[in-house]
Amino acid sequence: MSETPRPAPLAGLTVIDLTRALAGPYATLLLAGLGARVIKVEEPGEGDGRETAPFLGRDGISLRRRHADDMPIANIVRLRGKASITLNFKHPDAPAIFADLVRHADIVVENFSAGTAERLGIGYSAARAANPRVIYCSISGFGQQDRGSRAMDNIIQALSGVMLATGGPEDPPVRIGIPTADTLAPLFGIIGILSALEQRHRTGEGQAVDVSMLGVLTSIVAVEPFDVLERLGIPMRTGPTVPRLAPFGVYPACDGHVVICAPGYKLLPALLQVMGRADLLEDSRFNTQAGRLSHSTEIDAIVGEWTSDRPKAEIAALLNAAGVAAAEVREPAAAIRDPRVVDRGETRKLRHPVYGDIDDVYGPGVPIRFSEASAEPDAHTAWLGDDNDAVYGGLLGLSPDHLARLKAEGAI
Repeated sequence: MSETPRPAPLAGLTVIDLTRALAGPYATLLLAGLGARVIKVEEPGEGDGRETAPFLGRDGISLRRRHADDMPIANIVRLRGKASITLNFKHPDAPAIFADLVRHADIVVENFSAGTAERLGIGYSAARAANPRVIYCSISGFGQQDRGSRAMDNIIQALSGVMLATGGPEDPPVRIGIPTADTLAPLFGIIGILSALEQRHRTGEGQAVDVSMLGVLTSIVAVEPFDVLERLGIPMRTGPTVPRLAPFGVYPACDGHVVICAPGYKLLPALLQVMGRADLLEDSRFNTQAGRLSHSTEIDAIVGEWTSDRPKAEIAALLNAAGVAAAEVREPAAAIRDPRVVDRGETRKLRHPVYGDIDDVYGPGVPIRFSEASAEPDAHTAWLGDDNDAVYGGLLGLSPDHLARLKAEGAI
């Protein structure tokens, strides 16, 4: 007997997705995965990254489009579970069509440069006029008060200080390989949207949610008192180790690297016992936190010497068995295929909308589990404009003649 499908947490909510690139589409991907109906609005003819390599198609992956039905992997990752409609925002009818969409929606998400949506007639003021209950989330580089500034992930990493909080003292600025600002800002967008929805339950009123990528990343940098530590003589950029928690960091193995985290009086004795160096617990350089901080280079060197002639898997197994936090440093390809995350749906094998499971390509899932709900993103990715008839004709009730006229005029 099959189990009754569990409901999705956001089932019944409709999202108008005006977003582009990564920050906005990642936010709406999560909303779709949590069960909201997401209507993705794209430019006619070009869409959102519909020509961006690499592609997935009938012959697998490729850097060039080999067939008309090859689809960018970025689309399969970010547009899954969303309806796709087209709308030319510069067409005279676009503001009225947008207003009609908003009347049927709960949430709007956009990540244009600040001020662009208002200029096009699809900003918060237009949305609120059409539907005072709407939650309108804007994700921008510097917040809605900063007009005219362009932002990309690298710009935000540079301005937030994160590039000079990463790496060693002599290194040039280090760009974090994951697009950190583009993926963290959407999470705060979701927090803002859900908070505004809860307030709407009490007041009946919608509101604007304004998320700054710079604000998000800088607030996270501020979680650690880097500048205070530096004023006290502890360098901000410490490379692979953390002196104030030593031994704590990345250490060489004979076949790669391993992370070991053994701070404090509980984990350090277990580590030294496995290493056969329990004698160091009597050494005044290492038997207090202040001592280890002053002599972190020495304790790290001792640990590194022990790890360097052993395989990383063996080191991690020995230390984990002793209760010490340790892990192999893995390539991303191995990490995203870890059964622990695949089985929980936190990463998922991607499917082509026509040819299905045709290559070994993975993308993100929804990394949240619920006891009484389901968070499973729809695996299907729509082609550009696939849902024009269903949304414009079915949801908005536009006649076939009206739709034909809008298409002929380049409005959709």
